[in-house]
Parts: sequence; structure tokens; C-alpha cells
Amino acid sequence: MLGLLILSLFAALIIWDYFYKKERDDILRKSNVSGPKTFPIIGNALEMRNVTTENVFECSLERKRKYGKIHRLWSLNQLSVIVMDVKYIEGVLSSQQIIKKSSFYDILVDWLGRGLVTSSGKKWHTRRRIITPTFHFKILEQFIEIFDQQSTVLVKKMYNKADGKTPINIYPEVSLAALDIITETAMGVKVSAQENPNIEYVRALAHVCKIIGKRFITPIQRLNWLFRLTARRDYLKLHDNINILHKFTDEVIQKRRDALEKALRDGTYEKSSTVEDVATKKRMALLDVLLLSSVNGSPLSNEDIREEVVTFMFAGHDTTTSAMSFILYLISRYPLVQEKLIAEIQNVLGNDNNKSLTYNNLQELKYMECVIKEALRLYPPVASIGRQVTEDLVIEDLNIPAGANVSVPFYLVLRDPDYYDEPDIFKPERFDSAVGQKINPFAFTPFSAGPRNCIGKKFAMLEMKSTVSKMLRHFELLPLGPQVRTASHIITLSVTGVHLGLKPREW
Repeated sequence: MLGLLILSLFAALIIWDYFYKKERDDILRKSNVSGPKTFPIIGNALEMRNVTTENVFECSLERKRKYGKIHRLWSLNQLSVIVMDVKYIEGVLSSQQIIKKSSFYDILVDWLGRGLVTSSGKKWHTRRRIITPTFHFKILEQFIEIFDQQSTVLVKKMYNKADGKTPINIYPEVSLAALDIITETAMGVKVSAQENPNIEYVRALAHVCKIIGKRFITPIQRLNWLFRLTARRDYLKLHDNINILHKFTDEVIQKRRDALEKALRDGTYEKSSTVEDVATKKRMALLDVLLLSSVNGSPLSNEDIREEVVTFMFAGHDTTTSAMSFILYLISRYPLVQEKLIAEIQNVLGNDNNKSLTYNNLQELKYMECVIKEALRLYPPVASIGRQVTEDLVIEDLNIPAGANVSVPFYLVLRDPDYYDEPDIFKPERFDSAVGQKINPFAFTPFSAGPRNCIGKKFAMLEMKSTVSKMLRHFELLPLGPQVRTASHIITLSVTGVHLGLKPREW
């Protein structure tokens, strides 16, 4: 009897699954959207069985060749519509209706909670409104000093390795500098990671990103209960390392909370009514805004604060580490680009390699900005983003059914020959408005676009300009070590490391 009941339930599940998928596939067929052959229950899991974090970009490119710039994938009963056509990307990213993150982002919730990256609806709007003022240019100006100080620490460390002969994996070095920068600017706390390179946070973050990166491309691991059943060891390792990240974050929050409460008790804290007031009185950290919102009665609990701090620790550390590492790597491989950068730096700053940078100095580094944009095009730190459609929707002539996840794989769009001449070649000049090609703004979205664009874009650009220019003022970057081999561990990194050589620069 029990066996018959189980068989009946399984048959009912197959029937439900068939009609559920058919209804949505029929909507997609109106727009001639197809994809791999779909099987009952498992969807296209067989199609994805050989996908790894290292070959995910190649597999995605192969599906594009087979099924076009718009196609669909079924991961068990979760539908993904992959969109690589700029006309429709604009509709997705600029929409005020499609702002809910893909259901796949639920994988991040145990780690990031429902912070700015993973939240939606009223909660997202409220958090965005609270946090946006902390990225006002008046406040960003004051962070330049920290960028300069921490990149100076990085440079001093690198002199010990700058023999012009030994390949250096620059990624872990940049990672520590980026951690020092984000904790001091956004959190208002110094952790001195560069002076304590064995800091547990960095190792734990690498483990978390690797395991979650694998979960994103493994259908059977996307659901939490299946992940616990099928990958028990990874599940335990993931949560052990998430606990390490949360412990680190909690300590940062407590340290800043103690300092803030002391200032409030002593009467030394100066409350400001506007961003301009803040900029003239003191450096304003993101964490201050969150803590004061809580102190002043706004509905930000300790858990709310941790969600945003954890989110910004990740978004402001891992992504910039990836970006700056690949920027330095590419410069080391293109000597003519390096020469032009040095000429620009000399023109703006002169020959004093220890001169402190200003906000205006960084704004003047126009060719540097072209180099950064081109590096982000080739190696976008966030290789793909996703949104979830909550009701049947039509974008231009594309019909998307309710419940579908819309995925925009930036990595492939940014290398599409339809949008870029010689897309696999590093050509910073393409972003020079005077001589470069005209680029559709929705074909260049390493910081995403629309209402859910990256809130820290200007912060990141200033940090990258400051750190990269400081390295170039002190060192000649040399093409030493293995070529990079990209992988997707939530962010884009290289499994071979990001190697280059350094030689003290003679002015």
C-alpha cells in the first residue's frame, strides 16, 4: 500500500511538473525562445552536469551558439531566461518592475542575510534610501586619504619582492589592502590586515565564495535541503566559514558601536543635519549611519545592521580585489599602455612618487579610467546578475512568464563582437570618447545599471585609480608568471593566481 501511494505521488509530481513547464515554455515560444531538451523533474540538469566553476563561461558561450542570445534553462523546476541581447538587457535593468533578485540569490541568504544585495520591495527601497547619502562625493573626497595611506602600505610591502625576476601572485596582496580600505572607510575601524596577512577573514571568505560559486552552477545544490543531503561536507565547511565571517563582522560593529556610544556620552559627537555638514566636520562611515539610525529609533535592529555590514564587507572587498588584480595584470602585459599611463601620471602629479593624491587628481586620470573600464570589460568581477519576474511580462517583443529568473551574463555580453570590435583584445582606447567606438551603455554594465545598479560604483573607481596609480608610481609592472585562467567563485578570479613581476621604477 505504501509503495503504491509513493508511486501515485511520484506520478502526480511528474504530471504537475509537465504542465508547469509546458505552460511557461509555451509563453517563451511566442518569442521563439528555446533551449536544451527538458526532462521531467530534473529539467536541464543533465545539460549542466559537466559545468564547473572553471568552464562555466565556455559552456555558456556554447549554449549561446546553439540556442541564440536569448534562451532558457530549467534547473529542476526553476526557469531561467538567459538574455544577452542589449535591446532586452536595457528593458530588464532599467525596469522599475523587475527589481526583485533572482531566486538563486537565496543561496546567499545564510551569509548575507537580506541586505542591499538580496532584499527587495519596501525593505530594499528603505535600505537604499538610508545608505545612498554615505556615497555623496563630499564624503568620498575624504576617503581619498585612506586609499592613499593603505596603498602606501601595499607598496612598502611589495619592495621586498620587487627584484624584477620573481613572479608575484598579486591577488592576495591586493586582497589585504582592499580589506584594510573597506573596513576603515565603510566601517570606520582599522584592522591592519596588511600587517597581519594570516587574518582568518580572508581565508574564510575564499572558502565561502568557492563553495557558493559551485552551488550556483550545480542544480541539485541550489535548494538548501538538497545541498545538505548531497554535499554534507561542503555544507558544514560553508557554515563554519560563514560563522568566521559573521564573528569578524560582529567585532567590527561592536568596536565602532563602543566608540560611537562613548562620543554620544561625552558630548563629543557632532550631529549633522545634511551630507554637506558631515563632510565639513568628520569622515562619515556607512556603519555610523546604520548605528545612528538604530540609536535614533529607526527600525534597524542589530540583525539589520549586520546584514548591511556583511554585504558591504563582501561587495567592497572581493569585487575590488578581483578588479584591481586583473587591471595590474593587464598593464604588466601591455607595455605601451603602461607607458601612456606613466606619462599621464607624470603630467598630473609630476615625478614625486610619494605625493598625496587629491580627489581632483584622480578625476584628471582620464586614460587610467579607460584602462580600468577595459579591464572590467574583459574581467568583470560580477560575471552575471539575475532578476525574478513576478508577473507575466513583455519586454519589446520578448514574452517572459511569471516566476522566471532572468539572467544577464555580463562576461559574455562584454565580449560580444556585435558590441565590441576585436572583443578579446585589450584596447583601452575604445573607451576614449574622442577616438573610441560608440558603445551602447547597456553593453557595458560591469556595475549593473538601472535602479539596482551598484551603489558603490564611484567609491570603487576612486579606490582603483588611487591604488593602481600608486603601484605604477613605484614599480614597473612586468609580464612574469603564468597566464590567468578565469573561474567564477561568485566573483571572477583566476585559478592560476594573478601573477606579474615588479621592478622599482626609476624616474
